[in-house]
Amino acid sequence: MRRRAAGNVQAAVASAEKPGKPVDRAGRAGHIAPMPPSSWIVTAPLAGLQAQALGLAEAAGLMPEHRLLTPRAPWRYFAARLWPAPLSAVAPAVDPPLPEIVIGCGGVAAAVGAALRRQGVRAVQIQHPRMDPTRFDFVLVGPHDGLTGPNVIVTRTALHRATPARLAAAAEIWRPRLAHLPRPLVAVLIGGANGRYRFGAAEAEALAAQLGGLMAADRVGLAVTPSRRTAPEVQTALATALAPRGAYLWDGAGENPYFGLLALADAIIVSEDSVSMISEAVATAAPVLIARLPGRSRRQRQFTAGLIGMGRVREFRGRLDLWPVSSLDDTEAAAAMLRRHLGY
Repeated sequence: MRRRAAGNVQAAVASAEKPGKPVDRAGRAGHIAPMPPSSWIVTAPLAGLQAQALGLAEAAGLMPEHRLLTPRAPWRYFAARLWPAPLSAVAPAVDPPLPEIVIGCGGVAAAVGAALRRQGVRAVQIQHPRMDPTRFDFVLVGPHDGLTGPNVIVTRTALHRATPARLAAAAEIWRPRLAHLPRPLVAVLIGGANGRYRFGAAEAEALAAQLGGLMAADRVGLAVTPSRRTAPEVQTALATALAPRGAYLWDGAGENPYFGLLALADAIIVSEDSVSMISEAVATAAPVLIARLPGRSRRQRQFTAGLIGMGRVREFRGRLDLWPVSSLDDTEAAAAMLRRHLGY
């Protein structure tokens, strides 16, 4: 599937299993589905990678075992695609018995997945593997990756776990807890600095000034949640500026409100450093606004430019911006294609 595979991913929604009679993995009505194949998800210990791999596995009906990949010295100092023996580099994380299917996400997972495929495991790679894609059964990438091939599936956004069922359940939990906030309710998803974007105290203070102005001018309720990458000084700057105005800010203690905020928000603001959070936000029915950060990433800008071109997101300019949108989510369709081509 070449670049037009993104269209094929959308079409797969129509062929996904429909409610009614029980359907087995081969699509025969009246048959109870058998147990899914044994499976692993393999990733480095990074939340964004884990969410993508687990989201695809869950949507595909798998019950995977999660193997975290932590390379040993000296291999942790070299790009994974250069490792002569990838399975040894991450041992004992991939010790037998091996699964029937492995789903990996990220560069370390690509090296490990390709090595497992040589041992007869069916390998699915999420994100550009930085190696020949024919070393995998399937590769799932975004349009900004620029990768094509007969086994390449292109999705418009990153894969994730923000399913309608999960969001509906979270809404029931968090609706009474956030009932004191004014409407419209604006959720703010905060990422963190990385190799391409700066997000320290100065950037947090600038964003907090915009958010405070939003609360004053548009009379919105504000609910802010950080991520694992959010620096303490960023959380402090946001809390100092916004808590006195009545904003809700999750401090990392207790239950994570993330899915609840996605489900209940009338609009969502996301810092531009995270493809995963932007993808989860656009899977909802809320307008999404991108909070720009100092720095530069060609692939990130291509990703957000594509969503802006589709009318699904806009830049955050300090005021509430509401417009008609619909959910944008290729995870279930990609999983349906995977099930069909892997034959389970």
